[in-house]
Amino acid sequence: MSAVPAGAHRLANNPILTSADVAPSQAALEVVSVFNAAAAQVGKETILLLRVGEYPRHMTGLMPPTARTLDLAAPHEVLQPLPPGTLGEDVIGIAYLDPATKPHRVVVAYVRKDLPGLDLSDPRAVRVTVPPATPGGRAEVRDYLTQISHLRVARSIDGAHFVVDPLPAVIPIDTFEEYGCEDPRATLIDNAWHITYVSVGSVGITTSRLTTTDFKTFERRGLMFLPDHKDVALFPGRVRGRYVALTRPMPSSFNRVLGIWIAFSDDLVGWGGHQPLALPRRGMWDSVRTGAGAVPFRVPEGWLELYHGVNSDGHYAMGALLLDAEDPTRVISRSPEPILTATEEYERSGFYNNTVFSCGLVPLDDRGEQIRMYYGAADCRMAAADFDVKAIVASLAPC
Repeated sequence: MSAVPAGAHRLANNPILTSADVAPSQAALEVVSVFNAAAAQVGKETILLLRVGEYPRHMTGLMPPTARTLDLAAPHEVLQPLPPGTLGEDVIGIAYLDPATKPHRVVVAYVRKDLPGLDLSDPRAVRVTVPPATPGGRAEVRDYLTQISHLRVARSIDGAHFVVDPLPAVIPIDTFEEYGCEDPRATLIDNAWHITYVSVGSVGITTSRLTTTDFKTFERRGLMFLPDHKDVALFPGRVRGRYVALTRPMPSSFNRVLGIWIAFSDDLVGWGGHQPLALPRRGMWDSVRTGAGAVPFRVPEGWLELYHGVNSDGHYAMGALLLDAEDPTRVISRSPEPILTATEEYERSGFYNNTVFSCGLVPLDDRGEQIRMYYGAADCRMAAADFDVKAIVASLAPC
């Protein structure tokens, strides 16, 4: 694998943010990850809109009498008291949005680790296979996440050292987000920041949009795409009179090709003109899946998009696409090798090993020749690296 392009430089204080820098949203939870942040420049501040993952606190000894479990025999999740005498070592916690509360709020439930049908093979998920209610019926599979995420603002004057707001900025509010809000991306359009983020719920993985001008108050704009859909990044402004978005549908049929698509809109609400843009490439560093990373930005040669790819070993890396300035459905060139791979210990070891994953960048000069890319490292901490844009473009291979 070739070296990263000239000008790429990890910040000396990487990782720039860890879970120790973020206060939990409630006492029953602990922050276990802070990663995959949108990035923006607002006045003299660099803003990160962080994905903060929280997990029920690990318990030892006898569970308190207020602890609850899920009645999985019910058609929908029902909270019940945990049986007396249950030990913390024997259960695993699940945090999710309880629709029975008004307003909905995140609650913690515990299930026994010896529960029949419990699958903990994926560290990111808890899967329970519920036996059929009647003989000969079909078993039901229910998926939960080991973490529930919200979005939190961090602010910096130098773009390297950040102070995290004490409270969440965007929290789950409905059944589309019962398992959390994830992976935001921020695009400046007509003096407002349009933020896309992943809404995760039992009905599927959808993409939502909200707007802000100051990253203090946010207005929700609703769902953008049907499930399952994620990695949506809006272009800044219109191209030939239409808004443009990079998307990543997640088909479950046939070959399950997970790659970057492109779509168009007249009003940021209704989307059409969907077509594949940059799909996985067999035998290469992005052979298994591709997805949009940071928001595309203009360079003299066209639109430059820094995207993530996954190889056959499950390793996440960052590369680049160059798209035609007037027709972004046309890929001019693409990274033959990654521009950033997981080589540092904080990138190689964590919640999901060997992962670098970006949702945002900011320019470092007025000409946009130097950029700072913020990225999640190993799905649990934030890091940043500076790049020379001309060096990235020069490293691309014609398509």
